[in-house]
Amino acid sequence: MKTKKNLIYKLVIILLIIIVSSVLFSNLFVRLDLTGDNRYTLSKATKNILKNLDNPVTINVYFSKGLPPHIDKIRQDFKEMLEEFTAISRGNVVFDFKNPNEKEEIEREAMQKGIQPILINVREKDQVKQQKAFMGAVIQYAEREEVIPFIKGDAAMEYSLSSSIKKVTVQERKPVGFLQGNGEPSIGAFQQVTKELSILYDVSPVTLTDSTDALSAFPTLVIVNPTDSIPENHLAQLDRFLQRGGKLLIAINRVDGDLSNAQGYENTTGLETWLLEKGISVEDVFAVDAACANVSVLQEMHGMRFQSQVRFPYFPNITNFRNHPVTQGLSSVIFQFASPVSFLGDTTQIQYTTLMTTSERVGTKPSQTFFDVNYQWSERDFKLKYLPVGVLLESRRDIQPFKMIVFGNGSFAVNGEGPRPQRLAEDNINLFVNAIDYLSDDTGLIALRNKAVSNRPIDQNIEEGKKTFIKYLNFSLPLLLIIGYGIIRTQRRKKLRMKRMQKGYVM
Repeated sequence: MKTKKNLIYKLVIILLIIIVSSVLFSNLFVRLDLTGDNRYTLSKATKNILKNLDNPVTINVYFSKGLPPHIDKIRQDFKEMLEEFTAISRGNVVFDFKNPNEKEEIEREAMQKGIQPILINVREKDQVKQQKAFMGAVIQYAEREEVIPFIKGDAAMEYSLSSSIKKVTVQERKPVGFLQGNGEPSIGAFQQVTKELSILYDVSPVTLTDSTDALSAFPTLVIVNPTDSIPENHLAQLDRFLQRGGKLLIAINRVDGDLSNAQGYENTTGLETWLLEKGISVEDVFAVDAACANVSVLQEMHGMRFQSQVRFPYFPNITNFRNHPVTQGLSSVIFQFASPVSFLGDTTQIQYTTLMTTSERVGTKPSQTFFDVNYQWSERDFKLKYLPVGVLLESRRDIQPFKMIVFGNGSFAVNGEGPRPQRLAEDNINLFVNAIDYLSDDTGLIALRNKAVSNRPIDQNIEEGKKTFIKYLNFSLPLLLIIGYGIIRTQRRKKLRMKRMQKGYVM
């Protein structure tokens, strides 16, 4: 009877411990991340955003169930991330999962919010059929609403979710001015850039005049590819802008080319002279790189015309990046007609940082040149190495500090005008937006945008037999370890039984 009472007491104590622990740790989320790239560890920027939430953020997730395992894993990862968001925000992130395939009213609701279904292949009974699937979310805060139409896996998941929360909760966006009036592309030509910048900034066109100082309202100014001459008094306004601590991003085409007539030319606006006075030299030559992009060329053979891809060293493929917030996480950026950028000023007054360079096989061509797509490039054309094409300059003085980033190409982030602009590579956009973030932002989203997942595939140069051996080793090794452990355990138990059967055995 006493034993029964003790058992009841113990069960009651254990139950109380469980209840108290549930209450105390209800907002605690712990997850062990053993991945090499910390893909399941939230960044400092995300944690800062969540900890600074004053009011609840509601997230309605429209995600279909019964999808293939690799897609269902995205759903599970997203749910675990939201649970962690809830814990860090002290309950200020509230979420709900809805299955649009379950009810028509939920499907209509998702589509009205801007989440469109996609078709995926599902295998059932040895047959492949297409199934309609929803994979989106709606973030709501007060009267504001932001839609994630498609939830991506890996590191993109955290950035899209954190940036969407930041976008709906930010109280005041910082102004960023894009200089206009000197042949620059309009803001409408930066569709991808302005979409990213809209999270934290109010992007506005700025036109300089002789009578007013239009730059006083902007802490950051962007100058992209001017093609007309800039008046001296406007350049003087840029001087005053820097003197009061302004941040300046310049992407300049010192040389340019017309592919329709295969001719290169020099671009002179006065900005290059103004930069040279600051000790920044953007050379009037083309940087031609052995690591380059291709261009489509219309060729004719045997009376037939066809498009072919030809490597074009005038379009360098930049892959050498400094370990710096502006370039961290980038893989490849394509420059269309690039010029080397160097610093000739006083390094005791200005801190100069090379952000990115060409490859180790690069050369230069004069601005007045003819683009011959049939030219046979050889090693004599690439005698130079690692020419800087993007640099950062920062004042070493606390009084009137300034920052300036200069790129030797002005079109790498421009989608173009018109109803059908070109779609640019993500790293081109990331580089441009990172530069503005570094100059203007202190939230840390710049690091989150570049957070990448490292894939480690088998080296393609490994022999086929070795690949097969590695594949079967990965499959069989865990089984062999379990079997081996079972055999060892059986032998030990057998020896122990034999030992106990011996005369005079004492435990």
